[in-house]
Amino acid sequence: MLDRLRKYRSKRDFSRTAEPSGAKRRSTGRVADGHSYLIQKHAARATHFDFRLEHDGALLSWAIPKGPSLDPADKRLAVHVEDHPIEYGTFEGTIPKGQYGGGTVMLWDRGSWEPHDDVDEGLKKGRLAFDLHGERLHGGWALVRLRGRSNDRRDNWLLVKEKDAEAKPGKKALTETATTSVATGRSMDEIARGNDVWQSNRAEKKKSTAAKGTTTGRKAGAKKKSEARKAGAAKIPPFVEPQLATLVDAPPAGTEWLHEIKYDGYRVLASVAGDNVVMWTRRGLDWTDKFRVLVLPLRELPCRAALLDGEVAVADADGHTDFGALQNALSEGTGNFGYYLFDVLHLDGEDLRSKSLRERKEILKKLLAGVPKKGPLFFSDHLDGEGAKVFAHACDLKLEGIISKRADDRYHSGRTRSWLKIKCGMEQEFIIIGWRPSTKAGRPFSSLLLAVREGGELRYAGRVGTGYTEARLGDLAARFKRHERATPPVSGIPRLIERHAHFLEPVLVAEIAFRGWTRDGLVRQGSFKGLRADKPARAVVREKPMPVTQAVGETSGKRKAAKPKAPRKSDKDSDTIAGVHITHPDRVMFAPQGITKRELADYYVAIADRMLPHVAGRPLALVRCPQGSGKECFFQKHASPGWPDLFRTIDIKEKSATREYLYIEDASGLVAAAQMGVLELHLWGSHADDVDHPDRMVFDLDPDEGLDFADVKAAAKDMKQRLADAGLESFPMLTGGKGVHVVVPLKPGHSWDEHRAFAEAMARLMAEQEPERYVANMSKKKRRGKIFVDYLRNTRGATAIAPYSTRARPGAFVAMPVSWAALARADNAHPVSVADAAKKIARAGDPWPGYFKLKQALPLGKG
Repeated sequence: MLDRLRKYRSKRDFSRTAEPSGAKRRSTGRVADGHSYLIQKHAARATHFDFRLEHDGALLSWAIPKGPSLDPADKRLAVHVEDHPIEYGTFEGTIPKGQYGGGTVMLWDRGSWEPHDDVDEGLKKGRLAFDLHGERLHGGWALVRLRGRSNDRRDNWLLVKEKDAEAKPGKKALTETATTSVATGRSMDEIARGNDVWQSNRAEKKKSTAAKGTTTGRKAGAKKKSEARKAGAAKIPPFVEPQLATLVDAPPAGTEWLHEIKYDGYRVLASVAGDNVVMWTRRGLDWTDKFRVLVLPLRELPCRAALLDGEVAVADADGHTDFGALQNALSEGTGNFGYYLFDVLHLDGEDLRSKSLRERKEILKKLLAGVPKKGPLFFSDHLDGEGAKVFAHACDLKLEGIISKRADDRYHSGRTRSWLKIKCGMEQEFIIIGWRPSTKAGRPFSSLLLAVREGGELRYAGRVGTGYTEARLGDLAARFKRHERATPPVSGIPRLIERHAHFLEPVLVAEIAFRGWTRDGLVRQGSFKGLRADKPARAVVREKPMPVTQAVGETSGKRKAAKPKAPRKSDKDSDTIAGVHITHPDRVMFAPQGITKRELADYYVAIADRMLPHVAGRPLALVRCPQGSGKECFFQKHASPGWPDLFRTIDIKEKSATREYLYIEDASGLVAAAQMGVLELHLWGSHADDVDHPDRMVFDLDPDEGLDFADVKAAAKDMKQRLADAGLESFPMLTGGKGVHVVVPLKPGHSWDEHRAFAEAMARLMAEQEPERYVANMSKKKRRGKIFVDYLRNTRGATAIAPYSTRARPGAFVAMPVSWAALARADNAHPVSVADAAKKIARAGDPWPGYFKLKQALPLGKG
């Protein structure tokens, strides 16, 4: 560590600058596993961007004159400079003039990085490939060393964006559009005026005068904000999974309901603390930079800290919000946004979610009392009762519809029936699967081909040919080039349409307004409204309004006004999560950790988008522990009387009889599992609609007691290479126990006998070639000191633990899919418990990119 910072220290006089010497290692506080990443915009003699990757106790550093580019065609010069201390990565402010690197520094991006291969080897060879999980930069990147010239002493590299879903060829440079700090939201000028000078002991001294510079010239709210701060600094409230509404066919009756306008925009949660502002989408994506014009008004709110819930939209002169106009504002950078706030979840250190909605809205109204009426922050008011009249009036005004909410209920993350949405017209998300060429000059396509998921299966849903501006046409055409494919991703497309169509991978999501459905299940008179970047394709399903009587129960309109519910710790009888009635929500399911049934259900709601693609539509076997882990548990794979309807059933023929098996389709099914005391979900290797053709192979590397986890990792790497030699790509998963699963996605078409034969041949070959390391026999006597290569999970009816499932074991651990690079860094097979898993999963990004796109056939005859 000292040797690596020798060059850094030689350039600085630490008696004159307060920059850190690196004598004491400090963490950035952002990434616990030592793989933090950041970019600092640095206005020194020439403005440039400092790109830094944490490795082996220091920050590898490159100076990039033009900054990073999202266009793979742009190869940006990156000059390798001296390593910097870890604590350098949290700095934003000014280095004194006359000192090395004197000038203003902005924290332009931060997050984590994930190397594809050994870092030291990559630096030596001159090619370092990695994934970035930042607030602005994502996806695959590479640093490539240039061949040096004899007269050039610099160590020159190129920073290149890889061609993936995060690439944006031809777009305006992100460094031109993203001009504020990810830490404070300030511009370079604001940071310079703030006069934050390097302090290596900032945490202790708090020696900053930023407030003086950033409050100059502000209006009425600034004084209140300053006064609120005197009570003490507050931490920025963390992201909370938002509460979602259930679509119903009519508004509910009764005085216990209040009704709000339904806005046509993006759901956004804003977290505010001092000058720090973060704006999240419903999935937890950081879109602060996209909505940067809202940052300053949010900073001005008279509070120390707050977590707000609302909708960002663009309204016309009559107050009608328009998703298409919002899309235009985002693409053109006009920033003509309004933030329509309807809830507050945290305020000045207090969690308000256990309070009634009516109480929360009163608190929010007071908080927003001083904001300008012209916006951009608006209080979303409501009307009490008379839902039918409110809805009719909203439709007369040509609004989107209304949201009806129980006035006395607490805030629940996930989809619930205490919030209901009623639409005046028909619109929903669809997946774009192709396009038809246009005969008109200058028009890249005539119509889009749509698909929607129904019954767990993607199906063709028709075409839409209207609603496009010239700008949208060009933007869509550019996006289509990145997702082209030769064949249609769904069946059932009429031959005449398919003949002239161009097809796309099913990843782009479009918002479509339409008049209804045809008898064939196609959209009627559809119009394109815009792309939905906040919703993944895997979450798009056909929306079917629930009868309002079913959603609210027979007592709607007859209930007496209820008193506000007490906080969760006193709510012992029931709760509703994702529309599922949870009994005994405070029952502890994992005693040492104190994790309750409610928290288990909340976990599954939080990670549903990541888990469901692996689980939905597959027959399941369940480990049930009704009284919690450590008490009586049992294995269940067949349906039983009284089983929740949210579990689907399928008849599967066994050797002696046909039995009813279970499977789920959505997040409500996961929550229903938690309600039934399910602590583990195990998967079949095939889907319910094609049980006799497996599409998932699993090798369970199960070590004998006493073996080091390094031996298991080496075995997984060996398995990966053997599978690659057979032409198969594989993915690792930490099981939450002591072993590793190596998972191989396959194209269905072969039989279970062929499936097992291949897996068994692979396992036995490993045992024969390296008998001192591996065994393919489950006998405990033969496994001593070895790793059992368990291939038996690849038979019809056998199951394997599902990705992201909890484990019914001490520790409340979770089965975690990881990348191969992350596996190499893992210390054990149980890296995270359910208490922390949701945050880690959201922060880390998809560990198995490309998994669901692989269409690899089992190489029969190989093994």
